Amino acid sequence: MLYFSKLKITFITLISLFFILIASSNLFKFENILLKKNINLGLDLQGGSYLLLEIDNKPVINQKLQNLTITLRSYFKGKNIKLVNFKLQEDKIFFNVNENDKQKVFEIFNDEKSEINPYYPRFKSHQLEINEIDSFLVVNFSKQGLVKLKTSSQEQALEIVRRRIDEIGTNEPNILKRGNDRVLVELPGLDDPMRIKSLLGKTANLTFRFVSNNDEDTFGNEQLNYEDEEGSEFVSKRIILSGDNLLDAQPRMDSESNETVVTFTLDRVGAKRFGKATSTGIGRQLAIILDGKIISAPVIRDTIASGSGQISGGFTFQSATDLALLLRSGALPAPLNIIEERTVGPDLGQDSIDAGIIALIIGFVLVIGFIIIKYKIFGIITNIALVINLLLLVGVLTLFEATLTLPGIAGIILTVGMAVDANVLIFERIKEELKNEKNNLIAFDSGYTKSKTAILDANITTLLAAFILFFMGSGPIKGFSITLGVGIFTTLFSVYFIARLLTVLYISKNKEKEIAI
Repeated sequence: MLYFSKLKITFITLISLFFILIASSNLFKFENILLKKNINLGLDLQGGSYLLLEIDNKPVINQKLQNLTITLRSYFKGKNIKLVNFKLQEDKIFFNVNENDKQKVFEIFNDEKSEINPYYPRFKSHQLEINEIDSFLVVNFSKQGLVKLKTSSQEQALEIVRRRIDEIGTNEPNILKRGNDRVLVELPGLDDPMRIKSLLGKTANLTFRFVSNNDEDTFGNEQLNYEDEEGSEFVSKRIILSGDNLLDAQPRMDSESNETVVTFTLDRVGAKRFGKATSTGIGRQLAIILDGKIISAPVIRDTIASGSGQISGGFTFQSATDLALLLRSGALPAPLNIIEERTVGPDLGQDSIDAGIIALIIGFVLVIGFIIIKYKIFGIITNIALVINLLLLVGVLTLFEATLTLPGIAGIILTVGMAVDANVLIFERIKEELKNEKNNLIAFDSGYTKSKTAILDANITTLLAAFILFFMGSGPIKGFSITLGVGIFTTLFSVYFIARLLTVLYISKNKEKEIAI
């Protein structure tokens, strides 16, 4: 029935006032902590930078296979099977084995219970494949194994990119997955992304290795250039310490040399390794290598057992700060390449806001005019509910500090149309009821009741579409789906609570009069 208890009226009023107050915090500044929330403007409205990064997984695959080569040697040696002539080529491991042991190797690879190490608990496990090509046995990642490796790299890259950007203090960055080997970075308000690009372009793979000119080094060696490209050293392939053992890194001014350095602190395992390496390697050079370039190669003068040290290399304070940031945030699992870059100026963003607001005002005015002409007093009630509906929508978005984009504004405009559509369905149904029912209260109650099914069906199907757009779409599509989804709930609330309450109040006062609609 068309009846609202005092409790229900109070509830509707409080809910409406609360969200209207929250929405107004976008226009006015309040001291209240709750009301400091605001809607954030997206990249297309605020301006800023857009970067699409692609993960180069080739080095990851290569490194995994190199590690697997060591594992294979060790594992089969324990089985008294000798593997020889190892070579890594085209993302595959080639090796030879005695003809008598060949079948046994295949059996071990295909045995689900064949344990190798924590990284490869089973050779088969649908991640590795073994085949025979000419006289070689060939091991490589399966399709499923490659997908799993790429997914893992993407998740690691996403987290480290987020850490690096958060360290800089960029306002409201948007960092998302794209496919299984790309990362999207949106930085609203950032017009010059050069520093961000520089930081994201570095893998930050830190290693400590001994300088070695001995060609008979057990682990082998390789020639690496210094970072400034002046000079090079032969460095052992044996890694003494990696960036994984770092707890913290900070830029500092060295009081003795009066130059900027990066101090670092190691975890317990790293401190133990570092202490052992410096105690046995006194007099040797320890190369500090970042992304394949030697930063410095100091001579070890004494044992360092404190688990802390410093990196020097002619840094400016900015470069030392960036290096410390990279080391703190961790190394990327693979290099990132920028494949798409866009910069949206604030003027263009403001033009988008202005165009969106003009479109909203024009649509709003036309709808208000049509409703008043068509339904007179009930058109005014509808328009009041429509204004409150918009404030409720903005209030909800503000409460969750949502990011508003241009498609989001389109979602708000669509909400206006859907809210009016619901009221049109109700009023047209009431017209039909008034033809057969002289009691206004009964006619209006029947109109609201009998139109409910059609309105709910229309809004639920639209809500389902919004959910699909949210989970399957990306970026701007999600912005549209969020405002559309929230708008459906605020529309139903405004139609069945606010507009209906105002209609009840009017009908109750004029129940004896003939009401035209």
